[in-house]
Amino acid sequence: MIYFIMILCMTFMGAAASIFLKKASGSEGILQLFTNRNLYIGGFLYAAAAGVNILVLQYLDYSVVLPLTSVTYIWTMILSYKILKETITRKKVLGVLCIVAGAVFVAL
Repeated sequence: MIYFIMILCMTFMGAAASIFLKKASGSEGILQLFTNRNLYIGGFLYAAAAGVNILVLQYLDYSVVLPLTSVTYIWTMILSYKILKETITRKKVLGVLCIVAGAVFVAL
């Protein structure tokens, strides 16, 4: 059970990392990008998520862990709606549900 909680945390960190990198992408010029703290927060979160992924893979099969990482799409949709004020359409929700359903079938 703890490993599935770790997967949820890992996927959340990956989605949050993407949000920070999206915010960093608004920098004008390479110098401003490298002085943007969002770049480093995003990079740190990706590295932390990778570390958690390595830990989880020590105990669970890769064929289970990888499909479950599709939960990242759910977190991404929620965070992009809340933080970036993006619109969530029915088509997006249906697409994410299809991806997650497929991942569940593969993991079983």
